[in-house]
Amino acid sequence: MSRIDDAVWHQAAIGLGGNIGDAAAAIAEALVRLDAHPDVTVLAVSSLYRTPPWGKTDQDWFFNACAVVQTTLEPVALLEACLDVEKAMKRQRLERWGPRTIDLDVLTYDRITMETAALTLPHPRMTERGFVLLPLAEILPDHIVAGRSVAAWAETADAAGIEMVDGREDWWRDRTATV
Repeated sequence: MSRIDDAVWHQAAIGLGGNIGDAAAAIAEALVRLDAHPDVTVLAVSSLYRTPPWGKTDQDWFFNACAVVQTTLEPVALLEACLDVEKAMKRQRLERWGPRTIDLDVLTYDRITMETAALTLPHPRMTERGFVLLPLAEILPDHIVAGRSVAAWAETADAAGIEMVDGREDWWRDRTATV
């Protein structure tokens, strides 16, 4: 048996966003990079959304999407893989909630609840963010977060200004720049 056959696969949800440059292409590239990781497989990707800025509102609008992946990585190692993608794509962290070329957040990992210095699961603010809940509800509607399904959270989320810009299942495959 190969290592992959012996591996234990876990399901995680990743939130992706950006608002500098061609953010839609950056999200697509990040998905391709994640899918190319030997211990991560992209299973489903939401539609692509255009969303108003959240937290720090004096900046350009964002593009956002969510993905469900399967992985053999433990939660913090998955976060590190996401941060490696950001680094490879030249992400700079200049200010909290500020403009960014790409952002990847681990939202959920199986049904694990954990809090460490590096990672909190489920993501601590995901139930407050329509730009996370709307796309996530498309691909993981029945997943329970804080006692409610993602779909139920999405129904009550503030969706003001959020618009779907590409609803094709594989929109990300034809938007990628050269990786």
